[in-house]
Amino acid sequence: MQNQHPPLIDPYNRRITSLRISVTQRCNLNCIYCHREGELMPACTPVPFASEISRETITTLVRAALARGVRRIKFTGGEPLLRSDFAEIIRELPRVKEISLTTNGTLLAELAHDLADAGLCRVNISLDTLQPARYRRITGHGMLNSVLDGVAAAVDAGLTPVKLNMVLLSGTNDDEIWDMIDFTRDAGDVILQIIELLDFAGVLRSVDMDVIEDALRARASTVITREMHRRKKYLIDGAEVEVVRPIDNSLFCANCNRLRVTSDGRLKGCLLSNDDLVDISSATEDEMHALLAKAVAMRKPYYRPGCVKD
Repeated sequence: MQNQHPPLIDPYNRRITSLRISVTQRCNLNCIYCHREGELMPACTPVPFASEISRETITTLVRAALARGVRRIKFTGGEPLLRSDFAEIIRELPRVKEISLTTNGTLLAELAHDLADAGLCRVNISLDTLQPARYRRITGHGMLNSVLDGVAAAVDAGLTPVKLNMVLLSGTNDDEIWDMIDFTRDAGDVILQIIELLDFAGVLRSVDMDVIEDALRARASTVITREMHRRKKYLIDGAEVEVVRPIDNSLFCANCNRLRVTSDGRLKGCLLSNDDLVDISSATEDEMHALLAKAVAMRKPYYRPGCVKD
């Protein structure tokens, strides 16, 4: 079957090899920087529980996408682990090179081993601070210990390398980078991802990422550049640190190989666009191929050389 359909290549010659599927907008936290996978750009209402993308649609989509060259699936939310059928979603998927999950980690400790048994390969866990008061300020809740237990459980279950997503907020957590690096080093097979803030509301203060990278470079024994997304990896005394810089990054956009899926079952070419949505909620597998091709044909890099965004 995989030889019967051409690969998914957009008008900018970017081959799609990854799907990022949001399975819910529901979340048990209220992080101050959350962009809800772009589903609130422009203003729209949260997806009702009954309208969340179905297991059947996810399976059909993945089956069609695999036949078109997709190799990696990432599940996001909201908080995906609020879906009581999340393990079943993974278990029903056809064989994929990598199935990963982005989670806030609060529910992971009890589920990590079951998810690994179902076929999940690894997890990204949001962890912006190690200080309880700051964690409550950023997330609106005091569940830091549950997240730390989730990190340990994910490592124990082999959902590795576990990637810790630390969004930098000026004046809030940017003084904790070295503490987070120490935690990462001690936690096992864990990588720290320091992430540049995407502040759609314009009310938070971002950090000068050049200053951060200069400080990391000064302490690193090795610096590796991942050319695809202009992303650097720093090896610091046994800890691995990646810096993610999506803002005004034309190279990042030029090499984007990801197609997104909204929590109500629509294909979406870019996190920062909403004029390219394609409904797949009731599609058959044959129809899914045409819808994938339609969505990919509308993709364009948000940041392009010579293209200035307001």
